[in-house]
Amino acid sequence: MHKVKEIVSIIKGLLGKLSQKIKPCLPYIYKVGNLLKKISPTRYLGILDWYIIKKFIGTYIYAILLIISIAIVFDFNENLSKFTQYHAPWRAIIFDYYANFIPYYSNLFSPLFVFIAVIFFTSKLAGNSEIIAMLAAGVSIKRLMRPYMLSCVVIAGLTFYLNSFVIPHGTVIRQNFETLYRNSKKNTSAENVQLFVAKNTTAYIQNYDDQYKRGYGFSLVKIKNKKIVSHLTAMEIQYDTIADSKYHWKLSNWKIRTLKGLKEHIQSGTTKDTVLLMEPTDLVYSKGQQETFTSPELLDYISKQTSRGSGNVVQYEVEFHKRIAMSFSSFILTIIGLALSSRKRKGGMGLSLGIGLALSFSYIMLQTVSATFAIQDNTPPVLAAWIPNIIFAIIAYFCYRHAPS
Repeated sequence: MHKVKEIVSIIKGLLGKLSQKIKPCLPYIYKVGNLLKKISPTRYLGILDWYIIKKFIGTYIYAILLIISIAIVFDFNENLSKFTQYHAPWRAIIFDYYANFIPYYSNLFSPLFVFIAVIFFTSKLAGNSEIIAMLAAGVSIKRLMRPYMLSCVVIAGLTFYLNSFVIPHGTVIRQNFETLYRNSKKNTSAENVQLFVAKNTTAYIQNYDDQYKRGYGFSLVKIKNKKIVSHLTAMEIQYDTIADSKYHWKLSNWKIRTLKGLKEHIQSGTTKDTVLLMEPTDLVYSKGQQETFTSPELLDYISKQTSRGSGNVVQYEVEFHKRIAMSFSSFILTIIGLALSSRKRKGGMGLSLGIGLALSFSYIMLQTVSATFAIQDNTPPVLAAWIPNIIFAIIAYFCYRHAPS
């Protein structure tokens, strides 16, 4: 008992000393607490906001699960014969194909799911006269949009993160699976490839096989003051896949002609290791290759190819800007969906859902073909990627002006 009292007295003494040290800091702690309270999102969210956010996010997830489940059934039924023919293991089908199939197509059709979610639950609110009650209570359509926009912030952030960092890695795995077990042809060769590998230095490969990372008919030309100063040729060039760093190549049956004025010096040999600022990904382009790069990798690739004078970067620039533009699509389509479905109608949500599906499919189709504008019509890639958003932003503004208030 005596020891307990002694411990209690020690603790009281420590607490007393601690309170004396903290006391001068209390005004600052109160100020920080008030600041955190002011900037806290919960301060601006009421019961109505949380109610709509839960409805929005919940319906959005439900729409994804429902439609993607149906898509998986149809896809599996269509590809079952190929899976059986090429003896695809179940583990690869589940974890390599469908585990990457789901996020890819969920993200691709995210605008459609957003539209369906907004129209579905907002029409239900309007049908139950809840929207009328909100407007009658003094809640404006502008105030009503707050929880919708906050939900869009979450969806847009998730969409951008998946598009930029997660899905590209999954796309590589899924494409490799399709090559092995669905006989999906992949471009693995290139002819007459020419590119800049350094300032005033041009490389040329007559034939390149990406499967073996080997090229034939290689030449490297260095120019100074508009004159050739060095010309290297090799029968074969092989990329070193086991080197500690990138850009390592091995030349076979090589010859170098060095020109100094009227003099010429020739060197030759059987094999030669060299470093050239080019990689196999710079030589072969396969359909959809831009989708396999993360956003930082896309920027690096575009910068590298542009500095080399390559014109094959338009689709990569469109892909980079499209990922950003797609993140903003949820805001635009949500405004359209809210404006269409917030009015109570006798026919229920049928008309709103029909218009919404038509608009969302139009948006996805326009987004898909926008790259063609940049490639064939010389439209700037930024503009080509943002054309769907610009057009539908005008539609959203028109719908918002005619929404019930």
